[in-house]
Amino acid sequence: MKNDSPLFDRIKVKPDKDRTVRASAPACEWPGCASSGTHRAPKGRLREKEYWRFCLEHVREYNHSYNFFAGMSTDDIAKYQRDAVVGHRPTWKMGSMGGGKSSTARAYAGKFDADGAPDDPFGFFQDQGGSASRRARPEARMVGNAQRKALDALGLESDADTSEIKARFKALVKRHHPDANGGDRSSEDKLREIIQAYNYLKSIGFR
Repeated sequence: MKNDSPLFDRIKVKPDKDRTVRASAPACEWPGCASSGTHRAPKGRLREKEYWRFCLEHVREYNHSYNFFAGMSTDDIAKYQRDAVVGHRPTWKMGSMGGGKSSTARAYAGKFDADGAPDDPFGFFQDQGGSASRRARPEARMVGNAQRKALDALGLESDADTSEIKARFKALVKRHHPDANGGDRSSEDKLREIIQAYNYLKSIGFR
């Protein structure tokens, strides 16, 4: 076999010793233990970012007897658990800020008028002299699929009234009728669709 044979590339030789470099772990901090401290254990309340280093045997023993609330009364434990829900940040009851002299209450003072409508000094929400919150809003019309399809055929929105429907129908008939196109009948299908849509809306008394 030649020395430059590709078979040599596939030959693997086991090293005579472990060549991997292993990081040395600190010693176990359990009194009297000489093992490596391969596991972390929390030091307790008020020292959340500090840890002990124990071996596997002693970290199990430590965790078995660990009590985060050691030395706290029942009331203190309940209060701590309630505060933990909001990350121990201060909170207030809803509406409690409105009657005080806080900056939040002052910032929103005068933003609403006597009727509860938002103040609009620049008239952004004015419509014919009325506020957007106070002006009468038209009731939404319930439009079925058939009505919507007929309105689409006439090119109208769902809020179109009778006069708009009649005006649009007359304009479309004039546009697509063969007599208005020099006898061209290429728009007859569109004209038929328009007439059917108008007759349907008329039959149901669409308003």
